[in-house]
Amino acid sequence: MEQVVLVDMDDNEVGIAEKIAAHRDSLLHRAFSVILMRGGEILLQRRNVAKYHSGGLWANACCGHPRPGEPLAAAAERRLREEMGISCELTWRARTHYRCTLEGGMSENEIVHLFFGDYDGPVDPDPDEVMGWKWVDYGQFRDSAVGSEDLVYWVQDYVKKGLL
Repeated sequence: MEQVVLVDMDDNEVGIAEKIAAHRDSLLHRAFSVILMRGGEILLQRRNVAKYHSGGLWANACCGHPRPGEPLAAAAERRLREEMGISCELTWRARTHYRCTLEGGMSENEIVHLFFGDYDGPVDPDPDEVMGWKWVDYGQFRDSAVGSEDLVYWVQDYVKKGLL
């Protein structure tokens, strides 16, 4: 059973919950997003349709939740390796909050830490997590992100807030 760290709006830990319960009950919890760039391009992944929410939609390189007691940077590096088969140096750049309702009775209510990296190497995604990936022109991506029916909510939120 995967667990997430519950937090208050200032990102102070207040408890632990089972991941699916946190998303079902809209509990505020800690998360991270990894954004990878290559020159003027951004790496996008298409989430596997079997994911518990937002399956089949395009997203940033990877997202996840630190395990209880796991440092955020280590969690971001771990998940990037697990999900995309990529290891690279990541830099923390921002913290934000977003909340949205998703399909299947799920929701997101997360304090998200954004990590950025430059990467120009092989991509070897886990097919259980990712059904496709591509490098896209960053300017074109940014200009068309908000309102896209093919892009996950949180990435659109990052663009709206000027974080991406």
